[in-house]
Amino acid sequence: MTDIKRRKFLKTAGTGGLAVAAAGIAAPAIAQSAPEIKWRLASSFPKSLDTLWGGAETFSKAVAEMTDNKFQIQNFAAGELVPALQVADAVTNNTVEVGHTAAYYYWGKDPTFSFGASVPFGLNFRMQSAWMYQLGGIELMNEFYKKFKIYALPGGNTGTQMGGWFRKEINTVDDLKGVKMRISGFAGAVIAKLGVVPQQIAGGDIYPSLEKGTIDAAEWVGPYDDEKLGFAKVAKFYYYPGWWEGQTQLSLYFNLDKFEALPKSYQAVVKAAAHTANEWVMSKYDVLNPQALRKLVAGGTQLRGFSEAIMDASYAAALEVYTEISAKNADFKKVYESMKAARGEGYLWQQVAEASYDRYMMGLQSKGKI
Repeated sequence: MTDIKRRKFLKTAGTGGLAVAAAGIAAPAIAQSAPEIKWRLASSFPKSLDTLWGGAETFSKAVAEMTDNKFQIQNFAAGELVPALQVADAVTNNTVEVGHTAAYYYWGKDPTFSFGASVPFGLNFRMQSAWMYQLGGIELMNEFYKKFKIYALPGGNTGTQMGGWFRKEINTVDDLKGVKMRISGFAGAVIAKLGVVPQQIAGGDIYPSLEKGTIDAAEWVGPYDDEKLGFAKVAKFYYYPGWWEGQTQLSLYFNLDKFEALPKSYQAVVKAAAHTANEWVMSKYDVLNPQALRKLVAGGTQLRGFSEAIMDASYAAALEVYTEISAKNADFKKVYESMKAARGEGYLWQQVAEASYDRYMMGLQSKGKI
């Protein structure tokens, strides 16, 4: 190579030639790290329940915004792609890549699912978050979900739910005997020990069942959603608390193979977006429930608290069911022991500062001083 040709080569390599080389290497690398992806999400909730449905919308919007719309997830309400209570199957079978659902709907597959949503006399929202994010709850549940080809993240929370709508007053444990009640999964197994006849019915079917007298009572979520569904028109007595749902976590279920195939950056986006949805749903309910409760009471709804005797009997029944299932289901026992430890520590702390502060402030509120 002559000196002239050598100088020309070096000049080209140092400018345009190097740029071409960089483009040839960097462009595919960038494309691989931020590919265009389109997924579908099946929800267990109708669009009319805008806070539950809104959790999925918040999640998908956040994913799109954090990826400059390169990762898009299209949401479908309950029944549009799959029935409300078959979302987990749709994710397992890769009919959809994502599901937004409540884990205890799949109690029939394995009672261990329930810990991904709520269990009787379990955790409150704060404790559930601590267990999930800090004490290994997410990892423990995903170890279990592997057998169903699911990877799961928290995707919303209702907080403590109401005890439900009853056609008649429930003053004693005996008053529960023979009551046909819409109540899901684990809670149904517990309350059955008190003589209740549990019925698992999707949200959209509860009102007509109450109206026709097919059921005598029903629990759903809380004032905002319950008022929307019109339960006050067909049942007068509204009980609290929902001891079977000290909190209820919604879950984002991902097909495990699809999630693991995502670039690491997109996996991080999914986790961040799920966390955003988790906080959005809970904070939204805390704004909407007080307004709805006032409206219900003004319309004639009779608020009733479950008696201490009913709560005690329910707790004893729950312990029986925990013992029975733990004796024959190793997965259930493992997760239960972890949850129970988190509950013990959580209430040890919360009773000291938070509960005492709340009791005082609630006393002021009830006296009209705040």
